[in-house]
Amino acid sequence: MSVQAVRESIQGHPFNDVLNELHAHTLTGVPGESDPFILSELEREYIAYALAIYYQCDHCQKYHGRVIDRLRDKAGASPWDWRAEFVRIILFLRTSRFNVSQLEWDGWIDSWRRFAGRLHARQPGLACCIAYAIGIARADEHLMDLAFESLGELYETDENLLGAIRDIDRLVVFMKAATSKNRTDPIVRRQLSARGIRV
Repeated sequence: MSVQAVRESIQGHPFNDVLNELHAHTLTGVPGESDPFILSELEREYIAYALAIYYQCDHCQKYHGRVIDRLRDKAGASPWDWRAEFVRIILFLRTSRFNVSQLEWDGWIDSWRRFAGRLHARQPGLACCIAYAIGIARADEHLMDLAFESLGELYETDENLLGAIRDIDRLVVFMKAATSKNRTDPIVRRQLSARGIRV
């Protein structure tokens, strides 16, 4: 009789089931259960990819990158070096009002608006959605206010604005949990293995 090794979840299968359910409600939707999305699946995946870069999760970058490639191929999207562009977006958004002078912040806002405007021509609203997500991720009220102003212009009805913010907020909450798990599971497994505990 052969015994097959089954890799146990560190957090336990019920927890992983909840995380998988959260993934579905956040990114793909659950028919008859999920709230309707305002942002398209591609837009949600772009934001997830940006958060994966921000949280420095290689696993999440690979996963969401593959999904984006599939969605772009399916849509027949024009060629775009979006991965390199997203690195630039996150580098831009790592600047915080708390780390610079008022003069520098004013200059940053002007530069960001020009940069975001260029992105808007390719993917309308993407830059401000990502900026809002990063603002939520680090509880940066200045960045959230700046992005909210742009979101308010992009989504003209209160219902659509609220829906877009819900989509973004859910992505931040999910990605924070997923990236933390994916980045630290190998460390926890190594530590447990050193004690002879196999999971």
